[in-house]
Amino acid sequence: MTGRSSTQGQKHLPSLHSSSFARVSLVIYLLLIVYASWYPFAGWRDVGLAPWAYLSAPFPHYWTVFDVWTNVVGYMPLGLLLALVLPRKIPVVATVLLIAIAGILFSGTMEAVQTYLPTRVSSNLDLLTNSCGGLLGGIIGVIIRHRFGPDSKLLQLRERWFNREASHGMVMIALWPVAQLAPLSHLFGFGQVTLMLSNWLTDWFEQPIDLAAWMTNDAQLSAEQYWMTETAITACGLIGAGLMLQIVLRKDAPKIALTTLLIVLTLLVKAFASALLFTPDNTLVWLTPGALTGLLTGVTILISLGFAPRMLQRWVAGIAVTISLLIVNIVPDNPYFVETLQTWSLGKFLNFNGAAQFLAVLWPFFTLWFLFHPMHRAKRKAAGV
Repeated sequence: MTGRSSTQGQKHLPSLHSSSFARVSLVIYLLLIVYASWYPFAGWRDVGLAPWAYLSAPFPHYWTVFDVWTNVVGYMPLGLLLALVLPRKIPVVATVLLIAIAGILFSGTMEAVQTYLPTRVSSNLDLLTNSCGGLLGGIIGVIIRHRFGPDSKLLQLRERWFNREASHGMVMIALWPVAQLAPLSHLFGFGQVTLMLSNWLTDWFEQPIDLAAWMTNDAQLSAEQYWMTETAITACGLIGAGLMLQIVLRKDAPKIALTTLLIVLTLLVKAFASALLFTPDNTLVWLTPGALTGLLTGVTILISLGFAPRMLQRWVAGIAVTISLLIVNIVPDNPYFVETLQTWSLGKFLNFNGAAQFLAVLWPFFTLWFLFHPMHRAKRKAAGV
């Protein structure tokens, strides 16, 4: 009786530690900013300027309100996540001050390194707007972080619907729709590294190298073969993400509703990105016959495995993601997509494209890490499974 009262009392104590979800989200967001700030990581050169010379330079003559708000909004999540990660025992004023300093130092480093990139321009205006964004995010985070305490409805909902090891998986699930912002040759065709490696090897050996063509012996696919590969990539990508969500949900959670919401949200993001980056006429350019067949196939398999044992779901998800990775890195781009890519309007979305490309490449690898992490075996052993 005493032990139970003690346990119940502990549940209502204020949490002094951040959640693993917030910590993992912070690390991933830092990597996204680094990738977006230094994308496309090509043409590094020394122009004879000190990396901090931009600090004393005049403000840029050409800037837009869009540029300012993009920089502010881009750093607001960083400040918010820092507020959620920093210990609650630190006074509020000191927390905001630490976040402001961290934002200035981090943004200043990003701008300094851009000095050596020919496609980027170091800007003291960017440093100012980025720092303001981090500060605003930090203030918002300090104000709302009590809502993420042990008595918050959000945490109670998380405990009711998601299992204990769900934090890392929830991050990957949340990033799946965001990764759709990257223009891909195949729907859900994440993890294409052969093109990136081919470009690096071409620069290194100073001669054209195409790893995909080498692995397929430069084979040309027919229209039917393109259709089949696109069906497989779409279906496997959907199965991998859908089962990831199923794995982290408890038995009494609304699995069908949440899975449907994830799929619908992801497709809406894909349509929005296609309309924004290409043209409005290409809003559904990704919904090819192969992609549509893959969606129907993936949904059918998800329904059939919706209440299967979690271990089976984990293995099927891992196999699906692996198959998708193999096909994406071997099959050449669809010629129709390459033609559509010519209308791609990158413009002011260079940073967003860099971050989206980063997610699109690494998402399958992070997902496989989560699916087969030793923590799952340890938890099953502790539970006597």
